[in-house]
Formats: sequence, C-alpha cells, structure tokens
Amino acid sequence: GVPDPKIRIFDLGRKRASVHDFPLCIHMVSDELEQLSAEALEAARICANKYMVKYCGKDAFHMRIRVHPFHVVRINKMLSCAGADRLQTGMRGAFGKPQGQVARVKIGQSIISIRCKDSNKAHTIEALRRAKFKFPGRQKIHISKKWGFTKWERGNFEKMLAEGILVPDGVTK
Repeated sequence: GVPDPKIRIFDLGRKRASVHDFPLCIHMVSDELEQLSAEALEAARICANKYMVKYCGKDAFHMRIRVHPFHVVRINKMLSCAGADRLQTGMRGAFGKPQGQVARVKIGQSIISIRCKDSNKAHTIEALRRAKFKFPGRQKIHISKKWGFTKWERGNFEKMLAEGILVPDGVTK
C-alpha cells in the first residue's frame, strides 16, 4: 500500500466567511514544472498559517492549498553496508516500493491562495514569501485582480452586485 500523505487540511482560517468579507486574493504561483511532496506542502501550509494567525488573527483570512498530492513516487532501496552484496541485485527488478506522494505542478499553476481584507495585504505577501522557502524551484507571488476566490474582476463584481445580477452564495459567488 501507499503511505498516507502528510497534508490533510487544505482550507484554513475563516472558511465560512462570506464572499463580501475578503475582497483581496493573493496567489503563490509555480514558475517551474515540478513535483511538490506532501511533506513540503504541509510545511508551507503551517508556515503561512502561523504567520497569518500571528499578525492578522485567525479569523482575518481564508487560505486554500490549491494542489493535491495524488502522484505516488517509488524508491528502489539499495543496501550499502558490509555483507550486503548477497542481497543486492543492482538494477535487476528495479521497480521500487511506494515512498510517498507528490503533487505535480505546472508553470503558472496556483499552489496556495489566500483571500483577506485589503488592510492585510503586506502580511499576506510576507506569509507567502516565507512559505516559498519550503518548496524547491521558483515561485512567484501574484496579486489577483479578481474579487476573493471568485472568477469576476473587482470592479465588475461590485457593479454586478449593485445591479442584482449576482446572488451571493457562499465563498466563490
């Protein structure tokens, strides 16, 4: 069997906050085609969450991990101690045993997104900057033009809401 992934929680902070509460959305975007381990995702989640809770409070944001570790990586264990020559087969039957799980990430894919109030913009950027150190490769911090986790731009969202085109319904609408 495959070992369970380290990361279990993908939504943190005030998850049930209305769409009106947090207009600002900031993403950490991958700049490389790579694999992020479940352990690295968990470390980044804890790092960003701790910073946000300390400087903004636990109800002042909603953070979402946008990638899931579904891909299983294997390891072909080699023994390198004395008397191991009887056990070693080199590359014969080299299909390894499951070692852990990783998330495969494309260039431009969001890894972590945080929605919050405009007043917490600097803290959110710093939280994501600190979380970047937990990952290999390059990541960029992108300030979204959209309203929170919705698909509508900020100006359009307020206009559509005023005209009654949009009906608030949870986090994304």
